[in-house]
Amino acid sequence: MVSPEGIDAISDEIFGLIGSGRQVQPFSRRFAGFDMATAYEVARQVCDRRVARGEAIVGRKIGFTNREVQRAFGISAPICNFMFDTTLSELSGTDGTFSVGHLSEPLIEPEIALHLARTPTPGMSDAELVRCVDWIAHGFEIVFSIFPGWKFDVPDSVAAFGLHGGYRIGPKQSIANDPDGWERMLRGFEIGIESSTGVVRHGRGSNVLGGPIQALRFLVEEMERFQSCMPVQAGEIVTTGTLTDAMPAKAGEEWRTQISGMELPGLRLQFT
Repeated sequence: MVSPEGIDAISDEIFGLIGSGRQVQPFSRRFAGFDMATAYEVARQVCDRRVARGEAIVGRKIGFTNREVQRAFGISAPICNFMFDTTLSELSGTDGTFSVGHLSEPLIEPEIALHLARTPTPGMSDAELVRCVDWIAHGFEIVFSIFPGWKFDVPDSVAAFGLHGGYRIGPKQSIANDPDGWERMLRGFEIGIESSTGVVRHGRGSNVLGGPIQALRFLVEEMERFQSCMPVQAGEIVTTGTLTDAMPAKAGEEWRTQISGMELPGLRLQFT
């Protein structure tokens, strides 16, 4: 593990990169012993500094839950990090805009978000976990890389905001009337996404570690593994990873989604 002085230096560097559009070389190439425990300690320090300057934690993002995306980026495991009131906002109905000018190499990812009404704990069954959720929503996460060419090791991506640049969340759907039915739909639904330039991709709920509730299990258990991690709490929004490939997000382009097999509307996002 990196020394406390090294962790402070990495945290300082990452905090200074927020909103700058600059990129740096991966920390795993510059600091011997840069491992997952170090990365989560850095993530916690950066989070604490963001909170100290007035940002509020609204939830967690899970990344690299899609095995195809893992293979594309040479990543072997999912990752987690925080979301803030400065990075997550609601769309106006099903439409919205997002400015990508401050992000380096941004990508768009269609996702499912879960809102926790109860605190989940390690060891819960699917039936117990889904009953911690009171509503779900479809949304877009915009991810970016502070490392040139999206080249990094897993701990680098954890430390670097979990690659989280922003999230735009669509209309909320209560699942309290039939949690078990919704859990099945979350695993089985299908989604299509298309850009104004003709790029088309397809995915399904099971692409994210078997389903969004299963992705939630990973998050709960991952936070238990590392001392510096903050347990997931009731009231948080959890985004569960991209359902399709992650595609370049370019100013002037528009992306639309369509969902089948689940009662959530498709969304539209315009990049500026």
